[in-house]
Amino acid sequence: MKIIEKFLVPEIYLPIIYISVAIFINAIIKRIISKIISKKQSTMDNKSYNYKKLETFKGLVTNIIKYIIVIFLLLAILTVYKIDVSSVLAGLGIAGLVVGLALQDLAKDLIAGFSIIVENQYAVGDIISIGDFKGEVIFLGLKTTKIKSYQGDVKIVANRNATEVINYSMSNSLAIVDVDVAYEENNEHVEEVLNELVSELSKTLPNLKGNVALLGIQELSSSSVKYRITAETKAMEHFDIERRIRKAVKTRLDQENIKIPYTQIEVHNGK
Repeated sequence: MKIIEKFLVPEIYLPIIYISVAIFINAIIKRIISKIISKKQSTMDNKSYNYKKLETFKGLVTNIIKYIIVIFLLLAILTVYKIDVSSVLAGLGIAGLVVGLALQDLAKDLIAGFSIIVENQYAVGDIISIGDFKGEVIFLGLKTTKIKSYQGDVKIVANRNATEVINYSMSNSLAIVDVDVAYEENNEHVEEVLNELVSELSKTLPNLKGNVALLGIQELSSSSVKYRITAETKAMEHFDIERRIRKAVKTRLDQENIKIPYTQIEVHNGK
């Protein structure tokens, strides 16, 4: 009985109850947020910008709510032990002012991180470049951003230094392929062959956001007639599409015996 009476003391059971309630509330809120955002994401492509933006927003909101619940939990536990919360808050305010002056850069990072997320500058999964470094955003927090390059290097950038950002994932990309053909070839025949090819590619190439198009003669260079082919693609898919188009063009021109000029060297015998 004495052991039970010890646990019936408010200083013992109330903190346990508060902690349990806090864990329960955090789990419920986290589940509600996840369910709401997942419902919106269900109609989106998991590689789309809006999908990635919602994923980033979900992680940020759940973290903020968790910290808020922890703060209220600590204050509630302090009241159980009859500690004056107002004096603690006042002390924290003074201490916060001192720490704030010493940690101005941290404050700038937090404000910049919040602005990045609110203004949709970039999200986890986006391809961006900051300065000379280009890669995929693998982490976005209120303090730092982590970017992973194609070679596997990871750069950690303080959010206050994330200026002049180029985001390659916010809009569609454009694949551009220039095709060099010998001057001896008939222009009408070349355009007829290329038009047939781009019509076929429009039906077979993946990740297109429109038709593959032959724009016509782009340039009359010193050794060839240059034709330009373009295709609007999903964000950052233009590199793959350009390679596929070049391969298809080379195959078709070979089949039609249309010459692709290349540098040649003539050697003359002095005799």
